[in-house]
Order: sequence, then structure tokens, then C-alpha cells
Amino acid sequence: MKNAIHKEVLKEIFPRKYKRRQISQEIYEQLKKMILSGRLKKGQRLVEEKLANQLDVSRNPVRIAILQLREEGLVTWRFKRGTFVA
Repeated sequence: MKNAIHKEVLKEIFPRKYKRRQISQEIYEQLKKMILSGRLKKGQRLVEEKLANQLDVSRNPVRIAILQLREEGLVTWRFKRGTFVA
């Protein structure tokens, strides 16, 4: 890309936003490993608040990570019930 801004420049201009993306990605990777390794069992309910406390982060990165997992089909969301491991 000709007009792309280098990651290091973005990091200097928007340090908090860049860090937030990294945290969400790390949470996503941790949850994915937990699902694939079997630590999170099929049908187990994922509660954002509990996961955030366990991983020592706010709920927003957990929410973003869960959305990514939903796109991959690793978790499912049921109306008025919550999110469950697929």
C-alpha cells in the first residue's frame, strides 16, 4: 500500500488505542487456546465479567475477543442466554 501508515508511527500518535488492540488480540489468542486445548469445554457458558476478572482486564477486550471467536465459529451466542463454547 502506497499511503499506509507504519505501525510504529501509529503507536506514537495513538499509544492507548494501539495498546487496546494488542490486549484484545492477546485475550482472543488466550481464549482460543483454552477452547482448542479443552480447558473450556463444549457447551460451557462464557461470562464476560468472570473472564475479565480471571484475565485481569476490563470487559471490553473480552467482548471484542468473543466477537472474533463467534466469527470463527468457536463460540455461539444465544438470545437471552449468553455465549457458549461451540
